[in-house]
Amino acid sequence: MDQYEFIRTAHRVYGKNISELSRVTGHSRNTVKKAVRGEPWGYREREKQPFPALGPYLTIIDGWLTDDKEQPKKQRHTARRIYNRLVTEHGYAGGESTVRRYVRIAKVNLGFDSTGAFIPGDPEAGFEAEVDWGTATAIIAGKRTTLKFFCMRSKYSGKHFVRAYPCERQQAFFDAHLHAFQFFSGIFPVLIYDNLTPAVRKVLQGRSRIEQDSFRKFRAYHSFEARFTNRNAGNEKGGVEGLVGFSRRNYMVPVPEATSLEEFNAMLLEQCLAYGSHTIDGREHSVDVLFEAEKEHLLTMPESVFSNQQSLTCKVDKFGTVIVDKNRYSVPTRYTGQQVSVLLGVDSVAIYLKTRKIAVHKRLYGNNKWQLDPDHYLDLLQERPMAFNSARPIRQWRISWPESLEKFLDRLCLAQGETKGTKDFIAVLMLYRNYEASEVETAVELAFENNISSSQGVRHLLIYANGVESVTNALDGWESLPPADVKQYGQLGGVQ
Repeated sequence: MDQYEFIRTAHRVYGKNISELSRVTGHSRNTVKKAVRGEPWGYREREKQPFPALGPYLTIIDGWLTDDKEQPKKQRHTARRIYNRLVTEHGYAGGESTVRRYVRIAKVNLGFDSTGAFIPGDPEAGFEAEVDWGTATAIIAGKRTTLKFFCMRSKYSGKHFVRAYPCERQQAFFDAHLHAFQFFSGIFPVLIYDNLTPAVRKVLQGRSRIEQDSFRKFRAYHSFEARFTNRNAGNEKGGVEGLVGFSRRNYMVPVPEATSLEEFNAMLLEQCLAYGSHTIDGREHSVDVLFEAEKEHLLTMPESVFSNQQSLTCKVDKFGTVIVDKNRYSVPTRYTGQQVSVLLGVDSVAIYLKTRKIAVHKRLYGNNKWQLDPDHYLDLLQERPMAFNSARPIRQWRISWPESLEKFLDRLCLAQGETKGTKDFIAVLMLYRNYEASEVETAVELAFENNISSSQGVRHLLIYANGVESVTNALDGWESLPPADVKQYGQLGGVQ
């Protein structure tokens, strides 16, 4: 039995007096008397919390908190700041915990800084999805890179899509939507956004927005409605706000590593698909089961994919490059001074002379970067071989080309002299135009092992490696000879 029952029974039934019961139970005489009289047992909450040490300062604290209502939310007093000001400005000698306890009570009484309540939602299946961006770090091709990741989440099922990009520009924004529509196999009739720049040009009063022209076209092409949250109201799309944090904690910890952005996005896609077996708290079925119920309500995809490319006209400058979005991309130097057309995609740059494609590059982000294809400069370098070692495209290429090329260059320069040897080596590099890189590099290694000291020797090794028919075609109808002893090339080149 509990002590309350013990005291009353011992006193009423067995006649134990107050002193004896106090000695046996350890309670004070007054507490025992209360139990005997049948008064409430236990502790009662105080009607008023006294703050004896803080009492002289309560008016000051209330004044600071009242003034805070007119100040920006991020520049209001915290309990720590109030404590520090009381100590330094008013000589307060009490504890910080006392200040914190009072500030918590005072803020509630003054009607601000409360936690806030939420209304439980029951969204319609296949009707709404939420969209947002997040930021994370990944190691791409060995380099630590800051990436933006796009998130789209169904409000009904919780199924989500995540994809990473180098930036949050409008083309990336549209491209992410197109991949998300493919992932969901349809388009949600309503997409909910905050007031992000790729979609909103100007925020008006209330819910009114002036949308970006290109976003309005994109939205009309896919027939969905865009809804925008109030300013600083992330709770209005709380599902995707939570997804941003969830993705960063679960898909990007530890910091992910990939050889390319494409590989990293493939990893994210696998994790999004695996999430389908998850059951969200408070839901009866898994994400995939709920999504099956909403798929039939999604809008169908247009027959033709939205063109997410920008068309530009540029002039090839004296460096054999075109400047696109503050970065340079090379074309063959014979097109210097020509007007060209550029199709700018989210991850590629295609350059055309009229209707003929003359160059394709991976798109760069940032400013003043150069994307140079060494092959575009080889013809000009053969005319100016002394510029070979200082040419930027060659210096960039030399960082990654195999050691066998470096050794073969040294051999040609030793056998033929620096100028002629460099020109002959450039002829070797031109072989990359017609053969796979692995084939050229294998032929160079074989030529080096057999003391061959000319580009012609490497070319013939490639021809023989590709069959007799290739030899006949390469010699323009000349009668093909039986395979030669390649060691003879060493004697012809003057290297023993």
